[in-house]
Amino acid sequence: MKYVLGISLGSSRRDYEAEVRVGNQAFRVKRVGTDGDLGAAAGLIRHYDGLAAAFGLGGVNLWYRVGNRRYPLPDGQRLARMARETPVVDGSGLKEGVEPALVTYLRQEHGWSFEGRRVLLTSALDRWDLAQAFEKAGARLLIGDPLFGLRFPLRFHSLETFAAVARFTLPVLRHLPIHRLYPVGKAQEEARPGFRWAFEWAEIVAGDFHFVRRYAPDLEGKTVIASTVTAEDAELLRQKGAKTLVSIYPCFGRRAFGANVVEALLVAVAENRGGRGRGLTPQDLGQMYWNELRLRPQVIPLASRHT
Repeated sequence: MKYVLGISLGSSRRDYEAEVRVGNQAFRVKRVGTDGDLGAAAGLIRHYDGLAAAFGLGGVNLWYRVGNRRYPLPDGQRLARMARETPVVDGSGLKEGVEPALVTYLRQEHGWSFEGRRVLLTSALDRWDLAQAFEKAGARLLIGDPLFGLRFPLRFHSLETFAAVARFTLPVLRHLPIHRLYPVGKAQEEARPGFRWAFEWAEIVAGDFHFVRRYAPDLEGKTVIASTVTAEDAELLRQKGAKTLVSIYPCFGRRAFGANVVEALLVAVAENRGGRGRGLTPQDLGQMYWNELRLRPQVIPLASRHT
């Protein structure tokens, strides 16, 4: 049985391993957190290079995206270069090829309307295509990158305006250490409620769960759309009063993996079938996810904390 290995800068307390069957293929999928230690992550990649079918890189991106432009992140790029044989992905392909259809799926299969709905997106740089899908569906956006990435209370409601500023600042900001931009290691376990006004404004909070966990003071009556969600995370959201959880990627056993691990799994499936895993485009990944393998998000009602 082949291994798909998620190597994350996140907390090792969130490590998980499961046997996953995709179609007629079985894989052992394992997530290993290094508690923010870049050297440990590099060592794991070197050790398992050629042994794992694919690596999913978590806690750091290979790049940020603004429209059609990509801005490489040095920490992510250095880790990816540690692998000589095994493909390394960070989930960007899935975010581009799969997540825009999430909005359409929720509209068509669950009858949701996004017209005029207030959506707090934790990071547009991380999920540019999802941000565009919300905007196209008529949602009112609040873009969270300045808040959660830089802890600076700038309000952007337009992707066009945000893109103009991001193109000017990212050539410098992308060189910041990853722990300055994203919670890694033990920071993923620490709650530091902030920007209450942003969460109170929103009807829907969407994006990476770790930003929600760290900063959300209260989520009474809100819908949360997130990835990398465990059973414990769902319980935390329930306690904060959230009404509904949409897990962007399906659960395997007791938890849902992040986009990076799910993309690594699809790459491994394609490699197993004929060695095309390294050449998968976002469109290929979208076709595999929605049509060929028929994977689906999960919509989970959360009981009120007061019941």
